[in-house]
Amino acid sequence: MSKVGLIVPTLNAGRCWKDWLEAFDRQTRKPDCLLVVDSSSSDETVALARAHGFAAHVIPKSAFNHGGTRQTGVNLLPEAELVVFMTQDALLASPQAIERLLAVFADGQVGAAYGRQLPHRGAGPIATHARLFNYPSASQLRSLEDRTRYGIKTAFISNSFAAYRRDALTRAGGFPADTIMNEDTYVAGKMLFLGWKIAYCADAQVCHSHDYHCLDEFKRYFDIGVFHARSSWLQLIFGAAEGEGRRFVLSELRYLLKHAPWLIPSAVLRTGLKWLGFSMGTLHQALPEFVSRRFSLHQAYWLRALP
Repeated sequence: MSKVGLIVPTLNAGRCWKDWLEAFDRQTRKPDCLLVVDSSSSDETVALARAHGFAAHVIPKSAFNHGGTRQTGVNLLPEAELVVFMTQDALLASPQAIERLLAVFADGQVGAAYGRQLPHRGAGPIATHARLFNYPSASQLRSLEDRTRYGIKTAFISNSFAAYRRDALTRAGGFPADTIMNEDTYVAGKMLFLGWKIAYCADAQVCHSHDYHCLDEFKRYFDIGVFHARSSWLQLIFGAAEGEGRRFVLSELRYLLKHAPWLIPSAVLRTGLKWLGFSMGTLHQALPEFVSRRFSLHQAYWLRALP
C-alpha cells in the first residue's frame, strides 16, 4: 500500500478547527504522515494540530503562497507517494471520505483526484448553487481528449480536498511558486498534457462553501483573470474560461428562479462584478501595481509578483 501524506495550510483556524480535527479523527483511512504548514497563527491552531498527531512547519504570514507553500509541504514529506491536500475550512463529511478519495489511485493512470464539496449548513442559495454546479453528483475520469467536451473544466480541481500522485506531481514540475491562485488547476493542466488523468470522486465529500460579499467577488475574479493572463497556455490547450462562465450564469439564474427569486438582482450585480474583475485581471499588466494590489484578494502576491 502506498504511503500517504496529508498537508493542511493553516492560519488562525479558530473555533471550527476542533470540528475539523474531530472529523479527521473519525476517518477509516488516516494518512501516514500528517503536516500543517502554518502561517504564524496567533491562536491554538498549531497546538491543537500537534495534539492530534500533526507535525507543524511554521512560516511567516508574509511568506504564504498558494503554490509555493504547498510545494514546501510536499518537500517536507519525501516518503509520501500520495499526497492529500485539505484546507482548514473543509470539514470531512463522512468517515470514509479520505479512503474513497485514495481508492481511485488503484488506476495507475490517475495523477490527481479531488472530492465533492457540499455547502456548509446554513449556506445561502448563491453559495449552495456554486457547489452544486461545480461538484455534481456523478464521478468523472478526465483525460486530455476530454477537452473537446469539458473545455477549461477538464483541468478543474480543488486543493480544498484533493490528492496527488507524487510521481505525476514531480513530472508536472510541482506546484508553481509564482501564481496568484489556482495552483491546483495549473498542475492538473500540466498532468493532463503529460498523459495523466484527473479523477473527480463524488462519493468522497467535504463540507466547504463561502458566502462572498460583492466586493470580494470582484477581487476574486480579478485574481482569476490575473491567473489566466499569466497562464495563457491553459486556455490555448483547453479553451477559454468565458464559455464556462456563461454556463454558470444561466444555471445560477435557473436555480435562483426556483429557490430564491428575490436574490436574482443580487446575482446579476455579482455577475457584472465578476465579469469586470476578470476582464481587468486579464489586463492587469496595463495597470499600476498599486491598483492591482487594491483590486486583488491576495494582496501579498503583488509584493513578490514577477513583472
